[in-house]
Amino acid sequence: MNTTFLKACKGEKTDYTPIWIMRQAGRYLPEYHTIRSKCTFLELCKNPEQAAAVTLQPIDILGVDAAILFSDILVPLEKMGAALEFQEKRGPIFLNPIRDKNAVDKLGIPDPEDDLGYVMDTIRILTKELKDRVPLIGFSGAPFTLSTYLIEGGSSKNYINTKRMIYEAPDLYKALMDKITDCTIEYLKGQVAAGVQALQIFDSWAGVLAPCDFEVAGIPYVRRIISALKEVTDIPIIYFANNGATLLDQSLTSNADVLGLDWRVNLQEVIKKVDGKVSLQGNMDPLALFLPDNKLEQRVTNVLEQAKGARGHIFNLGHGIVPETDPAKAKLAVQLVHEISKKMR
Repeated sequence: MNTTFLKACKGEKTDYTPIWIMRQAGRYLPEYHTIRSKCTFLELCKNPEQAAAVTLQPIDILGVDAAILFSDILVPLEKMGAALEFQEKRGPIFLNPIRDKNAVDKLGIPDPEDDLGYVMDTIRILTKELKDRVPLIGFSGAPFTLSTYLIEGGSSKNYINTKRMIYEAPDLYKALMDKITDCTIEYLKGQVAAGVQALQIFDSWAGVLAPCDFEVAGIPYVRRIISALKEVTDIPIIYFANNGATLLDQSLTSNADVLGLDWRVNLQEVIKKVDGKVSLQGNMDPLALFLPDNKLEQRVTNVLEQAKGARGHIFNLGHGIVPETDPAKAKLAVQLVHEISKKMR
């Protein structure tokens, strides 16, 4: 197996910089649309054979150094008892937002095998398919990000209902977050048992919080998850707080092995701040994949130059690849990262 990604996570020496791409299995690939055209998004997530096939596509097409499980951060919430729909042009919708004690009390903690067995089956298929190729990354949403979907009923511009609950009903918010956190711990433990070799916790909306609010309403729950996981596994854990430039001090306390970074931060400044405590992942702007080839090469070079001195570095985009991206550009980026970083060694 190509273990370059795992070595970089742990800060071990590598022959080149590994790369994978957030949302690498998805809507920018024609091969994905061939499978997706035959079912809904949730049906695809719940079909282990098809979800595994989609997970494998970027390994074959792009040559990335890690696979990430094809699923969605919201599927555990559905099994907690929150009715979920994915609507065209609107995205995920929770039909009955969670905004009072009665609604929180009704939420359960799903069993990974009994309630989310389709995810675990997908992982088991992939560990067999990938055993001689690259590692498999499992994932979950972070509790704050997951809570916003439940409280708002979907995505939001200003997260007014979430922030009002944090400010006006902190005990209710804590009760909800405790349940989401317990669910996430069990869900990720299940993924570890099924065979993933690394985990990423996505805090997609962490950046909407002021640092003082993140200190209370966000990072403590991430710390609890990672602490619980480290009692049962030593696989690398990545924490990614999107738009989290102002949250680096708190993110460092997560006890993650790797911090994922978006494109809004300078890697050299982060390297000085983390002082060798963690490896780093990132951080090219996803839309930089629209640059002409020569300028894309320069952008890749710039990121690799900035990453010099990191304990370990995994090249990635600063957020998910967008659907309009030409797959050939993504493939070129992978090739450039490999070739340029080898020359830098």
